[in-house]
Amino acid sequence: MEIIARNLSKNYEGKTLALDNINFNISMNGIVAIIGKNGAGKTTLVRILATQLLPTRGSAFINGFNVVDEADRVREIIAAVPQEARAVPWLTPLQTVSSYLMWRGLSYRESRERAKDVLRTLGLESVENEKNRKLSGGMKRKVLVATVISSDAPVIFLDEPTTGLDYISRKELWGILQSMKYNRLIILTTHYLEEAEVLGDRVGILDRGKLLAFGSMDDLRRIVKYPFSIKISGDVKLNSINGYLKRLLNGEIQIFSTQEEIFEMASDLLERGIKFTVQEVSLNNIFEFLVEGGVED
Repeated sequence: MEIIARNLSKNYEGKTLALDNINFNISMNGIVAIIGKNGAGKTTLVRILATQLLPTRGSAFINGFNVVDEADRVREIIAAVPQEARAVPWLTPLQTVSSYLMWRGLSYRESRERAKDVLRTLGLESVENEKNRKLSGGMKRKVLVATVISSDAPVIFLDEPTTGLDYISRKELWGILQSMKYNRLIILTTHYLEEAEVLGDRVGILDRGKLLAFGSMDDLRRIVKYPFSIKISGDVKLNSINGYLKRLLNGEIQIFSTQEEIFEMASDLLERGIKFTVQEVSLNNIFEFLVEGGVED
């Protein structure tokens, strides 16, 4: 699967740029997580790629089809769950999924058979004939995900699919998405950084319409100034620090620096018998560095 964006921009009338010259090339199966604060441009990007919104400038292609000039061809190979999507309360999960498939051109019989298979896969067979309004929030979101899975579309867009779910429901949905990523490309937006790090084979960081970074976690660690950190327990007197020091709420000290500096520090702490842990920076750290200015020179 392939998605290409070239100088993609969107300017809403009377407002600043919602997207500002976005460029990327995705050529893979798997999950791409797009993260950013509210208003960063995540939903705008997904809506343009899903042919729901026209860009102001630039172009985008999905499997070679232009999302503007060949929108009908694009819609044949994508499926999307918008952020505001809700399961129709008076329908059942079986009716929801099967009617979606009939809308996409399948026969009544094939739609029901495929809907039943997908609902079984997602653990919804016991409630397939219950009204959606009686389902929990997590189950309702699963019903929406079931609709796009059932389509067998090679490219799927999910705009903040876990917003409002409790942690257990979110983790259940994570498992579903991870199991279905191997034969399709899933573009997922989220403001949960842990979710993006767990799910994303690639991660894009948007801020005020600009794509600050895009790539695997290893790629993202390579572009930040300090890719490693060391956590030290207790009140420890340290020599000069070539890095960024952060005091944590639990009394620990976390220092971000280069691999060489961290290893030198670790050697010193070992000699002094001081407890510590060394780790690569997390997506939360990277986001803090790039978006929130968490590192001072």
